[in-house]
Amino acid sequence: MADTTITPATTTTAAARTTGTPTGSAGVTGKTVIDDTVVSKVAGIAAREVNGVHSLGNGAARAIGALRDAIGQRDFGQGVKVEVGEKQVAADIVIVAEYPVALQQVADGVRAGVARALEQIVGMEVAEVNVTVQDVFIPGDDDDSSKDDEKKEARVA
Repeated sequence: MADTTITPATTTTAAARTTGTPTGSAGVTGKTVIDDTVVSKVAGIAAREVNGVHSLGNGAARAIGALRDAIGQRDFGQGVKVEVGEKQVAADIVIVAEYPVALQQVADGVRAGVARALEQIVGMEVAEVNVTVQDVFIPGDDDDSSKDDEKKEARVA
């Protein structure tokens, strides 16, 4: 792989990064701009592919995400925060795990999958991937709460 230098873009927003390579595939030089939102989407997609991950983000982000999904505008970067430097990237990811998975194994899987995707797709060294398990999804738990509501309504005369 050719040496790649990453510097802040001068003609784009501060959130974008550029990569310049001495020679392209056809011997043409230029620069490539990769925005931070692209980096967070790559990390989000990789995290969702790990077995045992139900969803990403905290409660409010998941509620907004459900609305976005309903209108067909899914936010793949939901629950992901990235910090992009000149040569490295760090990611913080908030997940909801499925019950009864081993939480450490899911977190390790997310860490490995995200790091692999960022290195292969974005082409940057990964400094760290922090995983926060925000909640555990229990299948059928939502169904039970609606039954409890019906019981409460039946008790009130």
